[in-house]
Amino acid sequence: MYMRADAPYKTIEDVRTAKEPPKCGATGVTGPDSFLPKLLQEVVGAKFNIVTGYPGGQDIDLAVERGEIHCRAFTIEAFFGREPYTTWRKKGFVRHLFQTGVKRDERLPDTPTVAELMDQYKTPESGRRLAAVLLAAGSMGRPMLGPPGVPPDRIKILREAYRKTMADPQFQAEVKKRNYEFDPVSGDELEAMAKEVTNQSRDTIDRLQKVLGN
Repeated sequence: MYMRADAPYKTIEDVRTAKEPPKCGATGVTGPDSFLPKLLQEVVGAKFNIVTGYPGGQDIDLAVERGEIHCRAFTIEAFFGREPYTTWRKKGFVRHLFQTGVKRDERLPDTPTVAELMDQYKTPESGRRLAAVLLAAGSMGRPMLGPPGVPPDRIKILREAYRKTMADPQFQAEVKKRNYEFDPVSGDELEAMAKEVTNQSRDTIDRLQKVLGN
């Protein structure tokens, strides 16, 4: 999440104790720009005023520039990949409140992760399970999937082909040339993650529906 640097909310603690919650822009109720602020309220008590209805991300950014709202939650890749964020970083227009990775991104070494905040505020296990489900999408990225019933030997062949492709120097050079993000996850890891995410209690499912606006 980025926050206007001139806003009075320097840290999540400032958001937790603020008399008036910061306004964050969102396109709807089910995207990360909406559910990430809601998740922070659920797991560490940081309340945000989510302003929905913006047609797209650029409209949210413009609203931040105009001072209509204070913040937006979206992907690190986009923030470091295009304008206006490059100019914003040079001018010190925004600061960062939190990030969702398992560990801190090397480009955001001073920005705490959600996991670190949950440790700081001693979030109960129920809240941690909720966070694990909501944040799994970021870890999964854009997975390559097959239909049910694919024979195990074919899955093995496909996974091995994928692994070799990801390790191919020529392929990696092309990815670097195009300035793409490159953080592949194996099929075994994705399968384990999917099983963990889908095996949840009724309480976690109810809280998930609340966060997603249902």
